Amino acid sequence: MKIFPAIDLYSQKAVRLYKGRYDEMTVYSENPLDVAKAFEASGAKYLHTVDLEGARDGTTPNFEVIKSFVQETDLFIEVGGGIRSLDTVKKYLEAGVGRVIIGTAAVSDTEMLKDALSLYGDKIAVGADIKDGYVAIRGWKEKSEISCDDFFGNMQNMGVKTIICTDISKDGAMKGTNRELYLRLSSMYSVDIIASGGVSDLEDIKALKGMGLYGAIIGKAYYTHAIDLKEAIEVAK
Repeated sequence: MKIFPAIDLYSQKAVRLYKGRYDEMTVYSENPLDVAKAFEASGAKYLHTVDLEGARDGTTPNFEVIKSFVQETDLFIEVGGGIRSLDTVKKYLEAGVGRVIIGTAAVSDTEMLKDALSLYGDKIAVGADIKDGYVAIRGWKEKSEISCDDFFGNMQNMGVKTIICTDISKDGAMKGTNRELYLRLSSMYSVDIIASGGVSDLEDIKALKGMGLYGAIIGKAYYTHAIDLKEAIEVAK
């Protein structure tokens, strides 16, 4: 299982939200590139990064920071947040990002998603942000009418290879990840699932690995030193 340490960006800073709430934000670093380099020094090969302003507004205000990750590290970088047009997809991929994550547009603009998949294949991932059993959109501020299972089924049928699935109720809460959700999804669907939200200790990592998941994202647990990244990578192997 692959470990994706996470950098969430807001105003060019590395931050974390609590359960997706923009009014409950903690700044962990004024220099996100230093954080990315620290991940790499700990043995990380992958980086999950989200432009939080982009997720909310559909823009790319942290693009230059993300480009610095590409230029200054050898990490495989996946990017989410505000990717709602083919132009934005192209912009990130041409900058050297390994994979872009389409969230809101996967719900609101399936034609755009189909076009992106046709053009870029497995460089396109989809974000499934789950709130009360339904997919949330626009920086988690709105709950759509699409259930988690309907969404996964639709994405699999469209040819999506990778889905980053977040249980919003667990995100940043440090109370463990939703193992029941991931066990159910991994048994029902053949897509590569990356678990996100609430990964709080090495037991979470072991449990997710045991389900055969493709990857797990570590966010707040890294910044609060609840998980040692080097140990997590070893356990995931």
